[in-house]
Amino acid sequence: MKDTIRKVIEHEAQAILNIPVKDDFVKAIEIIYRQVHEKKGKLVASGMGKAGQIAANIATTFSSTGTPAVFLHPSDSQHGDLGVVQENDVLFFISNSGKTREIIELVELAKRLHQGLPLILISSNPDCEMAKNADAFIYTGNPKEVCPLGLTPTTSTTIMTVIGDALVVSMMNKIGFTANDYAKRHHGGYLGDKSREKAKAKTEAEERAQTKGTEPDSYRVS
Repeated sequence: MKDTIRKVIEHEAQAILNIPVKDDFVKAIEIIYRQVHEKKGKLVASGMGKAGQIAANIATTFSSTGTPAVFLHPSDSQHGDLGVVQENDVLFFISNSGKTREIIELVELAKRLHQGLPLILISSNPDCEMAKNADAFIYTGNPKEVCPLGLTPTTSTTIMTVIGDALVVSMMNKIGFTANDYAKRHHGGYLGDKSREKAKAKTEAEERAQTKGTEPDSYRVS
């Protein structure tokens, strides 16, 4: 049993290391920054099934770190929830196959509602029509699922999560997101307390630096 667990971890760790880091990562960050931070739109994330759960997680992480985002369920979008999409938004969709019917339909519906909405797609299929038409296509590397049947989304969802984390951290750096900014969005719980402690420590460090005439330590995410 321990050997199996170890092999699963090794398999997924290697798949993460094999993620192709190409220019579309940078392009995606630039699109999100333009639409959300300059044009005051938001990131609209979507996906079906387990990919949708990852998309929802990425959306909440973006929101908590200074980039407003929402999750739009592809099925609910066809029953009125499409109304959440506005003209300056950016579509951030995840489809491992790139052929998910509900996601393809959502792209068409959203762009019919507001022409020119940029699309960022995370997928394992660079040959799908969505990938070809996306403004930024982030390729997962099409890792083999660690599931013994080769069917259950396992390694692929791990990769999607890591790609999302890479984009979130990159955006935090781009907008100069601080512990004080984080504290304003997390009133309660452990993270709220910890962010306020970090913000206080930074303020105190800056005050000491001003007194000594030196530069304070950087709190920027690296």
